[in-house]
Amino acid sequence: MKQGLSLRVSQHLALTPQLQQSIRLLQLSTLELSQEVEQMLGDNPFLELAADEALREEFGIAQADIPPPESEREEAAEGATEAADTDSLLADAVTDWEGDGSVELMPDDGEWGGEAPARRKEADGEDGADAIDLAGGHETLQDHLHRQALALRLAPEDQAALRVLIESLDEDGYLEDTLEELAAALAPDEPEQHEELVHRFTVALRLLQHLEPVGVGARSLAECLQLQLQALREEEGADAAACDAALAICRQSMDLLARRDVRRLAQLCRLSESEVKAGIALIVRLEPKPGRRFANVERNIVVPDVLVSSAGPGNPARLRVQLNPDVLPRLRVHDAYAGALKAHRGEGHHALQQRLQEARWFIKNIQQRFDTILRVSTAIVERQRNFFVHGELAMRPLVLREIADELGLHESTISRVTTAKYMATPLGTFELKYFFGSALGTETGGNASSTAVRALIRQLVAAEDTARPLSDSRISDMLKEQGIECARRTVAKYREALRIAPANLRKAL
Repeated sequence: MKQGLSLRVSQHLALTPQLQQSIRLLQLSTLELSQEVEQMLGDNPFLELAADEALREEFGIAQADIPPPESEREEAAEGATEAADTDSLLADAVTDWEGDGSVELMPDDGEWGGEAPARRKEADGEDGADAIDLAGGHETLQDHLHRQALALRLAPEDQAALRVLIESLDEDGYLEDTLEELAAALAPDEPEQHEELVHRFTVALRLLQHLEPVGVGARSLAECLQLQLQALREEEGADAAACDAALAICRQSMDLLARRDVRRLAQLCRLSESEVKAGIALIVRLEPKPGRRFANVERNIVVPDVLVSSAGPGNPARLRVQLNPDVLPRLRVHDAYAGALKAHRGEGHHALQQRLQEARWFIKNIQQRFDTILRVSTAIVERQRNFFVHGELAMRPLVLREIADELGLHESTISRVTTAKYMATPLGTFELKYFFGSALGTETGGNASSTAVRALIRQLVAAEDTARPLSDSRISDMLKEQGIECARRTVAKYREALRIAPANLRKAL
């Protein structure tokens, strides 16, 4: 085999470190970005937190004029004339779009917020209560019970047994382990002490089940309901007959109660069907998880990236889309270090120059990240404007490709932007992906959004006759009557996504 040299020209796509960093920052959530910023501030000496007055010089957010739809420009011109004086004050930071699809962009008024989680300030300048601090400082179920136990005058042995039971409760307030299992764990090889511990735990369990919240310390759902019914029966003005019927029902199988088998329960409890219905009506008002209100909700806190609000009175309404200033990092290049590096060229100059370039790349990529989020959010609000005015029923079909084509971006970029990014609106806080939905055909040849169809299904179920709930087939027929082609299996899928029970479980009492 003969060896030789040859030249070949080819093209290939290579991701630069700057582009890789830009893609990675784009897909990070707000919390992950905050952690990334903190890590970069510790690693790179050329990065520092910027003062508010220096932000306008360091950062600039690209803005694009959004013209109103061609058919609405004449109507928009009248509203624009009336608001000319006010809009001129916001000309540098605001892009106005009057008319039926009006969007007013206010990125940040020159401020890029902070790297910490969202925090608001009161009007008098004092710091308000932080939502995360409030959630993190809540009282647990165990703390609540221990505080009540301090008011009981108990012997040291009984007090210790009660403490063990309280610490053995799960987050719902149930005692999963039996008293024998708890005693065996403390005295595995001593039968006499085991019997004494079981006795102590039995006494302590009675005390625990008389504490607040009512139903705590139960070992099953039936026992939890019975504890609440017994406490309810002792209240003044309680319906004793309904409480007795409910107690009799709870002594039967919970499957019969779940199926609301009134006839079978009436036979087993030796009650009339009207008494069984009254008992079930009382049971459904009870709390099956006594420890629910003590659950830690910190993990459910969502800090929105984009804020949507009304820009003022008017018909049609004007909407304002802006970035949340509390999640925007205040970053800039350290002037003193950058100046010293430029003036002195010594050993290690090349490595420090690379660190300076990394700092500039990081700031630029963060700016580009939020600029992309703002552009995508603006396009979503423009296309889903009817949602903000009329609610879920006015949601229109929307796919990633439409936004990508409009903004000149790739679908994967839109997917990264809309994942784990949230928008706060007058109707609530939603993930950006919520505004995208598949299309269902209509008799007129148009399309209906799957989100709007789900909202319509929820509305139909809410208005149904509770004595004769709507089946999936009936809901499908009702949608077809309104011109929406939706198969029974699709209705069942949407119903399960909405956490709506089947028709047999929704049957009225």
